[in-house]
Amino acid sequence: MATSTPAAPTGGQPHPAPARPPGKGAGEEPSHQARRNLLHRLDLGTVPYAFIAPFFLIFAAFGLYPLLYTFWISLHRVELSSMDTREWRGLANFTELFEDDRFWNALTNTFTIGVISTVPQLLMALGLAHLLNYRLRGSTFFRVAVLTPYATSIGAAALVFTMLFERDFGMINWGLGLFGIDGLDWESQKWPAQLAISTIVIWRWTGYNALLYLAAMQAIPRDLYEAAAIDGASRWQQFRTVTVPGISATIIFTIVLSTIGATQLFGEPLIFGQGPNGISGGADNQYQTLGLLLYEEGWKNYQMGRASAIAWAMFLILLLVFALQRVLARVTSRTPRKPRTS
Repeated sequence: MATSTPAAPTGGQPHPAPARPPGKGAGEEPSHQARRNLLHRLDLGTVPYAFIAPFFLIFAAFGLYPLLYTFWISLHRVELSSMDTREWRGLANFTELFEDDRFWNALTNTFTIGVISTVPQLLMALGLAHLLNYRLRGSTFFRVAVLTPYATSIGAAALVFTMLFERDFGMINWGLGLFGIDGLDWESQKWPAQLAISTIVIWRWTGYNALLYLAAMQAIPRDLYEAAAIDGASRWQQFRTVTVPGISATIIFTIVLSTIGATQLFGEPLIFGQGPNGISGGADNQYQTLGLLLYEEGWKNYQMGRASAIAWAMFLILLLVFALQRVLARVTSRTPRKPRTS
């Protein structure tokens, strides 16, 4: 059955506007657009915070809360056997700590061991990274090999080095005897003990820092080395004027990491002591660090308040070191360099 279609209107008259569906008024489109704008603003303003929220939640639970709780404990007299029983002391734990000779002895030992281990460690890592930066056969093998000590557990490394530095049958004293040098009692003497502990730290962390330096060196543009070579700079001059300034940020980063590690030094001296002397840092506390003193006060003497005060003292020392480092960095950056004269 045929159907007829209406003819198109003539005379240039427009088509009549379609009728609006029922239930949709004229104000629906602006409200819909406003809703879309609101969702867009919420998307831009809240979604980034949603992505980073897990980190802050985990940090608040496992970082900020323990830090604040430790400070609260440091203001009380608390024993490990009865943590729920607290006696308010205020800052008495801190004042007694600063009057304790053992604290200053541990602080001095921490500083000396940190210097003895950090300075050679970073210098050796810098030289090792410079060698690995060259095109060598089997470079991947050497890069993995220098990282092997870092992958070794602290217990295994400290135990092996303790056997090497053993007084009667250690390989170090045996090697000294070949040159006519009497063997040392590495554990009972202050400086030999600190040197032995520093050797363990150097062995474990040199390869790790070397790989950090190597990654920074490979990011330096080769054009700088080519320009320096064209100007007649030797290998040593290229290393001093191009490589070291190019990785200065990484060097500062490793210094900060080494400072934190030296302040928290615990496992190496504990195992080096081979028994009860490990907690006290030797019979005369000759190599007791702040970490060992904290452990002795909290888990041997059961004084958690004093142990918490030591922990916060370590934290404040690190803040002071970082503040001094920032001040020195700003002073150095603002100091004008004198032009070279030929």
